[in-house]
Amino acid sequence: MALRRVPLPTFRQEDADLTIRSRFQVRAFSVPHLTLLALIIGVAGGAMTARQEIDGLIDALALTDLVGKLWVDALTMTIVPLVFGLIVTGVAAAASSAKQSRLAMGAVLWFAILLLGACLLAAAATTFILHLHPVPAAATALHVGTPPPIFSTPGEWIRGFAPTNPIKAAADTAMVPLVIFALLFALALVRIEQQLQTAFLLLFRALTETMLVIVRWILLLAPVGVFALAFGVGARVGLSAAGALAHYVVVAAAACLLAAILAWISAAVAGRMSPFAFVRAVLPAQIVGLSTQSSLASLPAMLAAAAPLQVPAATAGIILPLAVSLFRAASAAANVAVAVYLAHLHGLSPNVGTLLLGALVAVPVSLAAVGLPAQVSFFATIGPVCLAMGVPIGLLPLLLSVETIPDIFRTFGNVTADLAVLRIAGRGASDRFPQDGN
Repeated sequence: MALRRVPLPTFRQEDADLTIRSRFQVRAFSVPHLTLLALIIGVAGGAMTARQEIDGLIDALALTDLVGKLWVDALTMTIVPLVFGLIVTGVAAAASSAKQSRLAMGAVLWFAILLLGACLLAAAATTFILHLHPVPAAATALHVGTPPPIFSTPGEWIRGFAPTNPIKAAADTAMVPLVIFALLFALALVRIEQQLQTAFLLLFRALTETMLVIVRWILLLAPVGVFALAFGVGARVGLSAAGALAHYVVVAAAACLLAAILAWISAAVAGRMSPFAFVRAVLPAQIVGLSTQSSLASLPAMLAAAAPLQVPAATAGIILPLAVSLFRAASAAANVAVAVYLAHLHGLSPNVGTLLLGALVAVPVSLAAVGLPAQVSFFATIGPVCLAMGVPIGLLPLLLSVETIPDIFRTFGNVTADLAVLRIAGRGASDRFPQDGN
């Protein structure tokens, strides 16, 4: 089979420029650092105010709760249109690329397999970890005033897969039927006349980028919103909230590492490569990923890993840009872990059906979140999983404020998974290298 480069609709230069501008705008204002500082000051200030029994504390709590809720509601309003637009454009681009090349089709298939495997593994492992080391008692007080989630029975969640009324599903933020409808819409879109297909994709791309502008505006207020939420947490829970957040960081990082381990095993079994040889081949790219916290910035190092992985450079030139655009196995696993953690924080353990539902929603949402800045993707990818599982999302902003550490492990796992697929899908693309059965 003659190898050729496949045009990637989701990896255009203007998309990259948008991503770069988005990240520059966020970092130019140091929003992540200000948000973390707001968390620290808010928790400490709330705890100090409560300890000293300062007059007007109840009024202050009412005000901060109102401000925090308004900010969370503003973010929530963008989830449905943003996710629908992302899924339609992202899945349509993946399907289009797969149609143009058998090599791309094989890579996309492995993306889906490893994404689903990582999500299911994260759901099971996070549940197991939280049974061994439950959410700290202090963390359970974070959801004061939030009703606990009510999980559906197996029959109910199976019936919930049918998108009988997509518009009503969007209005009710019923993510499962909405995601299924978006998937079907995207797959059907690539089968219609090219001119009509282009018009539809342009419309949904405009919708997505408009939502991203609104989200960036809202995230500029993240320090204010997080301070308001953290002040209430500090007043009610005290400084023990820090321990609860540290517990969350460990759980989220563990999910990312499990995704990396799954990729390592897959490369050894499906890629027929020595586990130790794979570790040596991917280590330089992993180091770049850890230092930059960006899969896109790690792309040159991943391309350099093609030779140690015994994959032709031409093959890597097709698979890796596609992987960077579409494939985020560790991020998807962490998203499921966050949803499971929030469920336990609200005092309930999700049943098997609910865990499966969260994993199934996390896969297409992750495939669709192309080139989003970290702060934006945190809500755009975790929010739908939580909503599908019936888990409240009011505490996501607090988790976002400490996301810097889990994000390191997300990139590590994503880079590892990208290179695992490169080895698996690219191993038989050319006779230039012999198959490695060691």
